[in-house]
Amino acid sequence: MKYQIIPVTPLEQNATLLWDDKSGTGAVVDPGGDLDLILSAAEAQGVRLEKILITHAHIDHAGGAGELARRLGIPIEGPQREDRFWIVALTEQARMFDFPPAEPFEPARWLAQGDRVTVGGETLEVRHCPGHTPGHVIFYHPGERLAIVGDVLFRGGIGRTDFPRGDHAILLRSIREQLLSLGDDVAFIPGHGPMSTMGHERQSNPFLV
Repeated sequence: MKYQIIPVTPLEQNATLLWDDKSGTGAVVDPGGDLDLILSAAEAQGVRLEKILITHAHIDHAGGAGELARRLGIPIEGPQREDRFWIVALTEQARMFDFPPAEPFEPARWLAQGDRVTVGGETLEVRHCPGHTPGHVIFYHPGERLAIVGDVLFRGGIGRTDFPRGDHAILLRSIREQLLSLGDDVAFIPGHGPMSTMGHERQSNPFLV
């Protein structure tokens, strides 16, 4: 499994290009915007995009998903069904945060705890991690010891819980039960900012120590 982090939108959200190096088939996780930048990165890597994966439906993570799916004729998988109200509100979110117009969408597949998604010949495990949003999921590749965690956990921080249906206590439980349990050596790509490891956050993140 290969990956490239592509910061997009004024909020510098980390869209992630994932691909199976053997087949050149890939997916983009959380295309919040700047679609031409994402497509240029895929072209430069020789990646043929086959699907879109969504961790959660805030505008900076999902704002470009509907348009990208329509342009390429590819499906969207994720998030978990409890984030549907955020997808329905994408147009309103775009106005609120001064983003370009966003297309609401219906995922081809809602995801749940224990599901698996494929990218070419590679398989990612799905873990449901509510708290930042109720339907937030993360994607984990056991072979690479790599997780893509959206806005659940950051280097030195955690996701906000002051949005509708956010819950601080639930978020901390999600981090401890679904992320830290993966092992200290697991690296993760957060929704914003630099990568880190579960071990580094367990020992130094002020919200977790």
